[in-house]
Amino acid sequence: MTGTSDLVLPASPALAPLLARGALLSPFKRPSPDAAFPRTRLVLPGLRVDLARLAAYERVCGFPTGDDALPVTYPHVLGFPLAMRLMSGRDFPLPLLGLVHTSIGVTRHGPTPATGRYELAVRVEALYPHRRGTEAAVVTEMRDGGGDLVWESRSTYLARHPGARASGSAREEEREPLPAVADWRLAGDVGRRYAAASGDRNPIHLHPLTARLFGFPRAIAHGMWTVARCLAAHGTPDRCSVRAGFRAPVLLPGTVTYAAKGGRFELRGARERLHLTGDVYPA
Repeated sequence: MTGTSDLVLPASPALAPLLARGALLSPFKRPSPDAAFPRTRLVLPGLRVDLARLAAYERVCGFPTGDDALPVTYPHVLGFPLAMRLMSGRDFPLPLLGLVHTSIGVTRHGPTPATGRYELAVRVEALYPHRRGTEAAVVTEMRDGGGDLVWESRSTYLARHPGARASGSAREEEREPLPAVADWRLAGDVGRRYAAASGDRNPIHLHPLTARLFGFPRAIAHGMWTVARCLAAHGTPDRCSVRAGFRAPVLLPGTVTYAAKGGRFELRGARERLHLTGDVYPA
């Protein structure tokens, strides 16, 4: 973290103005893995969880409600406004419009009670060349009231652009298909319900008309909803690591197949199209 400076925020920023700012600045961005990126680490101290909003998140994702423990994916929701503040800024070189969440890795180091008091910190770790463009890695950390690291994640976001040099092989990791566990019929309002609970109101998730503006035939499910829904079905130990890769968007409404075996899980669609792959293992 050489050269990184901390900026302490008094409250979590509102997402809507950040999304609007990022959209307005996107046409002026020229993504490159060699570009400068913000070195500020945003810190939000004294965070308390809104229990009503948490319950709405648990319901839409399929987690049990009323437990005094945060779902393993929920700190990502808490840190997302800070990540958006960084990625919508003038000094972030990738355009927010069209930015694709490609992967997430989460480690939960200890208990994360819903009634706890936390400090969140978010920073851009690095930019990397990708065979389809430039990828940014964003790190989120959550500490408890005693200053101990209890949860951390690393997300990658891809900006597609022509002429980028590949980094590594273009082939995706080959995985044996997992046995089907359940078929899930997804309603057309899943994106709107998750948006209300998470605050992520990206128009591609909300309505067919707004999704078509970005090239999708219908609204698509949030990638983080697909991960959360799978982990709600799979279960996670108190101390665990999760790795998930987003392969293809899930159109709404639609039907998907949840498949799992051991610590692995995946989400498949029509004609066995792979939407999501993931692993859970003890930390």
